[in-house]
Amino acid sequence: MSKIEMKTPLVEMDGDEMTRIIWSLIKSELLAPHIDLKTEYYDLGLEHRDATDDQVTVDAAEATKRLGVAVKCATITPNAARVEEYGLKQMWKSPNGTIRALLDGTVFRAPIVVKGIEPCVSCWKKPITLARHAYGDVYKNAEMRIDGPGSVELVFAPAGGGEEIRTLVHEFAGPGVVQGQHNLDASIESFAKSCFEYALSTHQDLWFSTKDTISKIYDHRFKDIFAEVFDAEYRTRFEAAGIEYFYTLIDDAVARVMKSEGGFIWACKNYDGDVMSDMVSSAFGSLAMMTSVLVSPHGYYEYEAAHGTVQRHYYKHLEGKETSTNSVATIFAWSGGLRKRGELDGTPELVAFADKLERATLSCIEDGQMTGDLARITSIANPTVLSTVGFIEAVAQRLK
Repeated sequence: MSKIEMKTPLVEMDGDEMTRIIWSLIKSELLAPHIDLKTEYYDLGLEHRDATDDQVTVDAAEATKRLGVAVKCATITPNAARVEEYGLKQMWKSPNGTIRALLDGTVFRAPIVVKGIEPCVSCWKKPITLARHAYGDVYKNAEMRIDGPGSVELVFAPAGGGEEIRTLVHEFAGPGVVQGQHNLDASIESFAKSCFEYALSTHQDLWFSTKDTISKIYDHRFKDIFAEVFDAEYRTRFEAAGIEYFYTLIDDAVARVMKSEGGFIWACKNYDGDVMSDMVSSAFGSLAMMTSVLVSPHGYYEYEAAHGTVQRHYYKHLEGKETSTNSVATIFAWSGGLRKRGELDGTPELVAFADKLERATLSCIEDGQMTGDLARITSIANPTVLSTVGFIEAVAQRLK
């Protein structure tokens, strides 16, 4: 059989540790036999990021702007221990944070629902998609350690001159810490538009939540911009589509989510989305069963797994021990990117292949073939626990 042709390459961002190994297996076992795979390759492995002073991350983001679709492997965001382990020049920033800022995108994360893996929350029947704002807040903060008594202020100095605006943060009587955060109206507006457009394209209700009763300027600005954009551009479209936009406080949203049946998009600020997406994915079964797509209002898409590099399994692998690492979300990152590439290029056979790849993956689990993390929580009797390689080979056999 001839391989499926790709009209346009997609951006391929390689990553770190166990997911880098899975990445290579997916390409060789699941993609290369069926697709004439065309990618523009960028190595976002930590050592190469360090060697290029992280320029490779910027280059990968710029390539995504040019080609429109990217697929990204999980990467390490180094802490002090990682700096020492890898002998890094410095503690490089999160590649995801850099890419999100450059693409001006919103991250949508949704659980992969499959028979035999039931949610911990019994009333959840449909996926809950988390929309995470991709800019600012604690991820672009400025921090300071305070050693003794003194005052800390926020100061705004107008660029063209004029009177400064000052507000007291805290009068310290002794040691402590202080943190400054920021956001931009333009970024919040892009976030709102991405959420409204994604809700319309997937025909789902959209919830949005902040803590505007406590943060009466910062969080309230998010609430106001969402309301303004919705009223000006989306209210009529939502009514015609029969879907709803709903705003509430973050604590009320959590309570409502826990009693809902799912089937909606939950938009959150950056930190809230980071935390709540892990909570939702874990409650649906496994973080390794969570898709993630960065959607830019400018028409760029970046697909990845929602989880990290699976460091513990990687160390076992280096010791020559067998691992049973779940590759489902990474497979779905590739299928998502290939599907979007096919949609944009008018290549229906590439879209069909992405659908078949996902069906082959899920049918393995539904027939009782799965990795160890799923075997521990499945309702399927006597599941067969497969190794990292074994599961990908099982998917490959079904794909044939």
